[in-house]
Amino acid sequence: MATKLWCEYAWLPDGVAEGVRIEVEDGRIRSAEPDLPRAGTILNGLTVPGMTNAHSHAFHRALRGRTHDDRGTFWTWRDRMYAVAGRLDPESYYRLARAVYAEMVLAGYTSVGEFHYLHHAPGGTRYADPNAMSAALVAAAADAGIRLTLLDTCYLTGGFGTGLAEHQLRFGDGDAEAWAERVATFRPEGDLVRVGAAVHSVRAVPAEQIPVVVEWAGERPLHAHLSEQRAENADCLAHYGRTPTAVLAEAGALGERTVAVHATHLTEGDIGALGRTGTRVCLCPTTERDLGDGIGPGRALADAGSPLCLGSDSSAVIDPFAEARALELDERLASETRGRFTVTELMAAAVDHAALGWPEVGRIAAGAAADLVTVDLRSLRTAGVDPAGAVFAATAADVTDVLVAGRQVVRDRAHRQIAHPESLLAREVEELWR
Repeated sequence: MATKLWCEYAWLPDGVAEGVRIEVEDGRIRSAEPDLPRAGTILNGLTVPGMTNAHSHAFHRALRGRTHDDRGTFWTWRDRMYAVAGRLDPESYYRLARAVYAEMVLAGYTSVGEFHYLHHAPGGTRYADPNAMSAALVAAAADAGIRLTLLDTCYLTGGFGTGLAEHQLRFGDGDAEAWAERVATFRPEGDLVRVGAAVHSVRAVPAEQIPVVVEWAGERPLHAHLSEQRAENADCLAHYGRTPTAVLAEAGALGERTVAVHATHLTEGDIGALGRTGTRVCLCPTTERDLGDGIGPGRALADAGSPLCLGSDSSAVIDPFAEARALELDERLASETRGRFTVTELMAAAVDHAALGWPEVGRIAAGAAADLVTVDLRSLRTAGVDPAGAVFAATAADVTDVLVAGRQVVRDRAHRQIAHPESLLAREVEELWR
């Protein structure tokens, strides 16, 4: 049986249209036609495709607002990140991630790429189920009603030519072969979960081990942190005599299924290599600002041929509209010019689910998955805006309704599967810091 929705405005492939009637059947859009009378469930405001959080570390949510004393240095942040990482177990990580993913859905995200490296117990002791932490994240996402691409992350060294520090031991599997053996045994069930792979970074996976991760990934998404900070580039040049991008390229890690995360400090040669191979780049503007990392060359990457996507990373903010407009606004600061990206380009980056292995998601058209987000156009923030320009005015607080695979997960700003996620977040974060 088909479900009928009527949208006051909807973002169709050729732009914003009025009076759009959408029919949904078996989690897919059967039809989407403008200029039709009201029928079925009424969605007032602007309905857009569900948005993508292409890069998340769910446990970082516990750091929000807790790393800014001592002027909030990077070292303050890093030390507290390791402290939180050391306190989580499968049960507590499930509870925290469940609330974090609920916050994401309420903000308008319908898929998340979890860059996951909390594999083992503190000290590196294996759980009875070696993928217990992965299973906790899958259960959390299912309860929150969000699509999850679990990017199981290979993390082997603490830096170039150095072993893991004590607080990093739980991240490691010994070598890439052992990593591949472990992740190969993880086969989660459910229509909203997929598994991909990640190279944490060229400092955490030796160059000779990267091809093992690439081979295991195969047709799956493959992500990697890349050139997030200048020090990483300097250390890589000193150790390998080439840039991190060149190290990934020589290991066969670049390509259309690869997503380079951050890519903040690149040479012209790096940009060309990423563009020629069609490697995606995931920018995380609010985290990159929060950590003082810098502004990535988004426009140059897009012009070179790299599709762009966006992520919340440390969850300093969970707001897809903030990330999308920051792509433009940060470029304005760096270039001292306006109009770096069109609104269509910003929305394309915000809804790039293919970066997580969900190519059927991200558009309002017949045959696409029915992931839909409705934005209030009558709030104090959005009143009077052109619907096509809502990305420059709306916030996560303006999301009223969210459908994931045709299932209504958020209605009238309330999560239908998890009551009061803000209370759950407060409790779990306080418990971690107690």
